[in-house]
Amino acid sequence: MSRRFNYIDVVLWSLRIGIIVIVLWGTVAKLFLGVGNTYTVGNWIDFFVSGLSQGSLYALIALGYTMVYGVLFMINFAHGEFFMGGAMTTTVLVALPLEEAGFLNEFPILSLLAIFITAMAVSIAVAIMTERIAYRPLRRAPRLVPLITAIGASFFWQYFFRGLYGSSLIPFPEFDIFDGKFDFGVFDIQKTDVAVLVTSVVVLALLQLFVQRTKIGQAIRAVAEDKDAATLMGIDVDRTITITFAVGAAMAGVAGVLFAIVFRQLNFIMGFTPGIKAFTAAVLGGIGSIPGAALGGLFLGVIEAIGPPLFLEGLNIPGSHQLKDVIAFTMLVLVLIFRPQGILGEKLAEKKA
Repeated sequence: MSRRFNYIDVVLWSLRIGIIVIVLWGTVAKLFLGVGNTYTVGNWIDFFVSGLSQGSLYALIALGYTMVYGVLFMINFAHGEFFMGGAMTTTVLVALPLEEAGFLNEFPILSLLAIFITAMAVSIAVAIMTERIAYRPLRRAPRLVPLITAIGASFFWQYFFRGLYGSSLIPFPEFDIFDGKFDFGVFDIQKTDVAVLVTSVVVLALLQLFVQRTKIGQAIRAVAEDKDAATLMGIDVDRTITITFAVGAAMAGVAGVLFAIVFRQLNFIMGFTPGIKAFTAAVLGGIGSIPGAALGGLFLGVIEAIGPPLFLEGLNIPGSHQLKDVIAFTMLVLVLIFRPQGILGEKLAEKKA
């Protein structure tokens, strides 16, 4: 048996070394041998900032995955639809009517406030209904059952919102305050990227304070640690789990609005790819860890933005800029193979192994 495991270790270490060699070769060929397109320092900064912006969206969505896993040990694959439902509903019912009335750009701050509140409320409502109807009856079921149910809930919400708003792309109105760039001399940054980064940092900080400093946050951490002991201490476990779903969905609602501001086109399947990538970010950072979800999202976003022009172009791979999704999902496979507990998940893995 030990000999067999030694062979497996050799194969895995060979795979690790091979991946490192390929990435280093592509990077060296790009930076020192001039393979592919030529980029300025400003271009590389643009890639990095764009990656941080995209990674911030992944981080906000990943919080829902990691919080639900922390209390239920299940992957809520319907979470991407919480993100989608809030964004689509607030666009159709709030943003577009405000634009038609001329209120959107005349009072942009009030408009943004109304849009964020509506998106968060819708995402929370969808999450609570999903938890109450689909997940709570299966609380004591084998883990595979809630997982399959989550996939079914994902399809249900996709086609529910398709029935409400149709299958066509829905345009999100443009805010004049987000037009243009901030010029920093050597480089400039899109105002939308700055808005996403600032909003994400503020929301993540508030969430961390909520979880660490409030009684509800203490209850969430207690339920995540041991449900039975939390019940004996007088904590309402069902209520705490519902709040956990609501908080994660609120983060997804914020991410949905930021996504709409950046990309300005929405449809009923828009939650699938960001949802899977956010799950990748949660696993990468350490599923069950809030700081890990944030770190994993930022890391994944930067790798997606810098990877194609850096080592993929250096390897002379055609259409490298269209392969960022391949990088993300390859990253997921590698993390699951070599460090399934994630970057910050070692302590969590020891407790729940």
